[in-house]
Formats: sequence, structure tokens, C-alpha cells
Amino acid sequence: MTLQEIAKVTLADGSAVKAEVPCQVARARENVTKAGKPYLELEISDGTATEKFKIWEDSDAYDTCHDLHDGDCVRLDGSFWRNQYGLNVDRLRVRRLEKQEVVDLFAGTPERRAALERDWTDVTAFVAAIEDPRLRLLAQTYLQEYGEKFRRAAAARDYHHARRGGLLEHTTQMLRAGAALAPVYPTLNWDLVRTGILFHDCGKLWELDYQAQGFVSPMTTIGELLGHITIGIELVNKLWRSLEANPEFAAPGQPPREFVREHLLHLIASHHGQKEYGAPVTPRTPEAWMLHHIDNIDAHLEMLAQTYAEKTQTSPGIYDYRRPLEGRAIAPLPKWMEKTE
Repeated sequence: MTLQEIAKVTLADGSAVKAEVPCQVARARENVTKAGKPYLELEISDGTATEKFKIWEDSDAYDTCHDLHDGDCVRLDGSFWRNQYGLNVDRLRVRRLEKQEVVDLFAGTPERRAALERDWTDVTAFVAAIEDPRLRLLAQTYLQEYGEKFRRAAAARDYHHARRGGLLEHTTQMLRAGAALAPVYPTLNWDLVRTGILFHDCGKLWELDYQAQGFVSPMTTIGELLGHITIGIELVNKLWRSLEANPEFAAPGQPPREFVREHLLHLIASHHGQKEYGAPVTPRTPEAWMLHHIDNIDAHLEMLAQTYAEKTQTSPGIYDYRRPLEGRAIAPLPKWMEKTE
């Protein structure tokens, strides 16, 4: 059972659920209550969610958990339930994962593994279909050199696709949305839009990177000093300059190569849409506006999906508030179905 599934059950009606959960210890700390009673606080993650809970000194699992360190991979077996103080686990048993179990843990559930593989296949196909040879070679070089980091990075730290592999999911959904919109707006330079989608969050490979074997995305100095937009612009310039001697990249064609680079950099710089949201500049071209809105649509629909999966209904059809949405999410209207006798 995953932590997200446990959260859904325990948040819904306070029910307890007996489960076995393979996970990674994100943080293990000793602490004491105001009365001096010792306890351990564990923060665990399995790629679907992150949870914290306490283990008291009189628990049978206290000694075992006392030996755990940040990054250890374990299987927790117990009865999970929730109260106003958070998650609790009764009759907890803990064992460390074997080597193959660790590999399976970071690969995700079979369903997620298959979904991410489909996403990667689709991304490479979208890139291969780019007609402008400069943009196609740039995108292919990026996937070849940084594909592993791209496949494990998150799209955000908290708000949307904030999980291992989240950036790949987000990017692929944006590319699919762009493919659906292309026939509706045929005058746009869709080679540029697709390349912009691929690169718009590429700086997050350094700002929100995951360890090769980890569900934790640690803070990085470069991420804090520069932010993903600045890092992304620097990466594109670096890749672009490295390709200038390539005959395919240098082939004559229109629009001029330097114009293409400038417009691609503008898409990265402006994709947040407004300066108050961190955009150095606002969108100034149809392609930049298209990228911004596709990004915004996918991010907000993901935040709503996470709200429905994680939050409880405070009233019928009204969900508890989840940042950064404006107001409480409302249950969607079901699709029409003809009534049958």
C-alpha cells in the first residue's frame, strides 16, 4: 500500500488501516516531550506522499527505529490511523529492504513505472518531430546529456507535480496539450513552443533534483542563488554554443539562428507570466503566451487532482483548502449520462 492510499483512507473518516509500506526515511530525529518523555520522530516518503509520525519509548519498535538514519530504506508493517495530531502507527514492525526491493521502491509502482515510460517515449517522439534542425538537435542533445536527471526531477517543491518524476509528467502533459492546440492556432511557430515546453523548467534539474536513490529533493546553493529560470537560460546558452560547430546545427535556413535562440530564451524567461510570480519579463510573443497558459493549465489541474486525492470534504462537494489555490476546491460536475431503467 502506498502512503497516498493510506492518507486517503485515514483522512476520509478516521479509519485505521493495516498495511505494509516500503519507504525511505527522509528524516529520523530523537526528541523529548515537555515532561521529559523520549520519542522518535520519523519522516518517511515513498514517492506518492510524505508523512511524519512519532514512536514512543514504550513501543516495541523503538529500539529498531532508534538505529535508523536519514536515507535508510525500510518496510513498515502496522496499523495506520490519524487524529488531530497527525498520523499514528500501532503494532509497528520494521525491517530494512533488500537490494532489489530498494531498486523497485525508487522505480515506483508497476503502474507508475509504466506511465513514466510512456511519458518518456512521448517526449522523445515530440522532440524527433521538431522540423527546425537547430531546435531539434538542441532538444535531442539535452535529453541525451541530462535525460537521467530530467526523468527523476520534480516540477515543484510543494504545489504541483512535487514528486520524483514530476517534471517528466508535467512536461509531457504540456506537450500533449500543445499538440491538441496546434491545429486550432496554426500560425504559431509550434517548433518553438514545443522546444520551449521542454526547456521551460530545465533549471529544475538543479533546483529540484532528486538523489539517484532518494525521495528527498535537497536544497542546492545554485538553486537558491539563481532560481530555475536563470539556470535554464544559462543551460540553453551553454548547449547552443556547444553545437555551433555541428554541420546540421549550422546549416543555413530561416529564421536566422540567432533569432531562434533569442526567442527560445524569451519563452524560458517569461513562462511565469507576471513579474510578481517571478518572471524576469512578461510574455511578448504568441508563442510565449501559449507556453505560459499551457503551463498554468496543467499546473492548476494537477493541484486540483491532488486536492481531491488528499483533502477531505468539509461539506458535501467542498474540499478543505489547499495552497496555493484561490478558495476551496469544489467537486467537479460529473459527465452527462443517459438514465436507463
